[in-house]
Amino acid sequence: MNDTSAVTVKDATALVRLTDVSKYYGNIRALQGVSLEVSAGEITCVLGDNGAGKSTLIKIIAGLHRHDSGSFEIEGEETVLANPRAALDHGIATVYQDLAVVPLMPVWRNFFLGSEPTRGRGPLRRLDVDLMRETTRAELLRMGIDLRDVDQPIGTLSGGERQCVAIARAVYFGAKVLVLDEPTAALGVKQSGVVLKYVAAARDAGLGVVLITHNPHHAHLVGDRFVLLKRGAMAGSHTRDSITLDELTRQMAGGSELDELSHELERVAESGPDRPSGTTRTPRDDTTR
Repeated sequence: MNDTSAVTVKDATALVRLTDVSKYYGNIRALQGVSLEVSAGEITCVLGDNGAGKSTLIKIIAGLHRHDSGSFEIEGEETVLANPRAALDHGIATVYQDLAVVPLMPVWRNFFLGSEPTRGRGPLRRLDVDLMRETTRAELLRMGIDLRDVDQPIGTLSGGERQCVAIARAVYFGAKVLVLDEPTAALGVKQSGVVLKYVAAARDAGLGVVLITHNPHHAHLVGDRFVLLKRGAMAGSHTRDSITLDELTRQMAGGSELDELSHELERVAESGPDRPSGTTRTPRDDTTR
């Protein structure tokens, strides 16, 4: 009875749930048996090296690709997304690493790009520039981003600031689930900290966040759930309370495979390299360099 009640509550709070999702491109397995859950006010981190299947997972959640098997539920209802517009209609916003901004356009224009409000009718219809400027400034301030001038080209902002504008834009346009594709990959330590601060702010605003990353330190700093991918398959699924940063880093780095490599290197070091008999190793003379 208690277990049933717990499942009911869980179903009610999950914004997105993938269960045993697989994706194939011909004979190539991109994903197999991947499960994850995204709840309101939580950050689900998806970790994995290059080729682990993170990009394919993003494309399925964003509506770019359809999964071949398994179930994809949005707020408890099984769904097949036909395209990215369908994902947006369900409240799923994806911020890709390249951000898809126009560098020479001002911040406010990029904030409303593709969804510009207008005023007037017929031949007198025009962009409501004042509304866009004021709204952009107010929404950025609400997220804690204080830009000196929203008229400056977005290309003049730092990488971290551009990521923050994209996050604030998704929040303003009513996203329930925010998918972030490696938002700190090309940033330094300070800028990464700024972006993670606003990722946490999006969670505190009630959004469910999917943070795709290969950095376990960033993930453990803000994450509530952790899904590890390896060659398209699940390598682990943990809650924040059930795993330490050291163990998360170990699993992310390969865990048992690293242990095996370490033992192999120690064995080779102890036995010494095999050399033909009668040969000696000549020390390198650094003075000849």
